[in-house]
Amino acid sequence: MKIRSLTSRGSASRRAGGFTLIELMIAMAILAILSAIAYPNYRNYVLRGQVVSATNGLSAVSANMERYFQDNRQYNSVNPGQPPASPCDPALYPTALGIPYGTFNITCVLNTPTNPGFILTAKGTGQTLGFTYTLDQTGAQATSVASPAPAAWIITCTSTWEIKAGTC
Repeated sequence: MKIRSLTSRGSASRRAGGFTLIELMIAMAILAILSAIAYPNYRNYVLRGQVVSATNGLSAVSANMERYFQDNRQYNSVNPGQPPASPCDPALYPTALGIPYGTFNITCVLNTPTNPGFILTAKGTGQTLGFTYTLDQTGAQATSVASPAPAAWIITCTSTWEIKAGTC
């Protein structure tokens, strides 16, 4: 049987467990750099998903308007407040702001029966405040993004919808 010496157990060359302050500072710096890159990318990803709800909502309401026009030869309600009601009949809106669709509210502006037409507008609320998308009876699209939207998204597109930050 071998007897170990007490001095070999507590050797001075052996390091104590744990991290040094420099190692912790380096880890924190790496974490901060990754966070500074990841959060804006995540925010843009979330906004792109919310913008899709605006464009889908405008397309859906536009298709309903065209279907109504095919049946009634006008976009306005034949008898306001009574069936069959135009998709833009204010009596159908659950709120005074318009049709809620995701984080957007869609509103209609109708032309006169002698000059049939409509303009649909989706205005952002909450995280999409400052985003405005429009669509008319001819299919013309437009985008206007202003403050308080993120700076990368601020743009005005007169002939298409902005669905990705900074591009028309």
